[in-house]
Amino acid sequence: MNRQSFEIQIDRKKADRAFAEYAAGYDAENIKIRLKIDHTYRVASFTERIAESLSLDRTDVDFAWLSGMLHDIGRFEQLKRYGTFLDRMSVDHAELGADILFEDGLISAFTEMDHAPERRMMLERAIRLHNKLTLPEDLDDQTRMFSNILRDADKCDIFRVLTEPPFDERNRKIMQTKEPARDSVMQYVRKHQCVPRNTEYTAFEGLISQCCMAFELVYPESRRIVREQGYLDSLMNLELQEEPGRQMAELKKELDKFNDG
Repeated sequence: MNRQSFEIQIDRKKADRAFAEYAAGYDAENIKIRLKIDHTYRVASFTERIAESLSLDRTDVDFAWLSGMLHDIGRFEQLKRYGTFLDRMSVDHAELGADILFEDGLISAFTEMDHAPERRMMLERAIRLHNKLTLPEDLDDQTRMFSNILRDADKCDIFRVLTEPPFDERNRKIMQTKEPARDSVMQYVRKHQCVPRNTEYTAFEGLISQCCMAFELVYPESRRIVREQGYLDSLMNLELQEEPGRQMAELKKELDKFNDG
């Protein structure tokens, strides 16, 4: 594929303004809306940092940054329509966001891509795939790279989200439970895999599943970001009781093995 066909110029000021205008259509006083606005800016900054760590050129770094700005567009409408961020109880937010951007035409408010169809398709696929358990095997190398950058950046900030309201209250309740995670869940820990999202699980099993996202981080810079932030450590260092505490210690040990490997 001709590298020249990839070249586009991302106007960051235009994209920033378009995102602010879109988000202003929703209630910023709602803590869930505020959370997603803040999450978006952080993910965009992480996509930039990860892309720069790969020594990509400025065009590619800006493209990665734009994917971060756009990846959760669907969350706003999801909350408005269904009152929840739980995909299994509403709609796949990544698919909804990609439809709003690329089928309804919102992408033109952020950047002009009519002259760069390969880039447009690459961006659409990265957004549609950012929340999927695994990536399709048939992705070309560029699309896989940008998808992995976005997926890593998203996970980096999700660990922060999981320590803040409303999850802080959930975490306090988890510290009181003595009910362990089922072995079927812990098997994913031992295989260094994420727990499938369609699994029905308890609050503690949900925490185990969320911590397992660290097994999916692709790039060394992503792991550095997570270590610097310390949010994953905070989640794994909750004062858990009895068997849940032992299981979290097992997860920490497996994650250390994974990172050392």
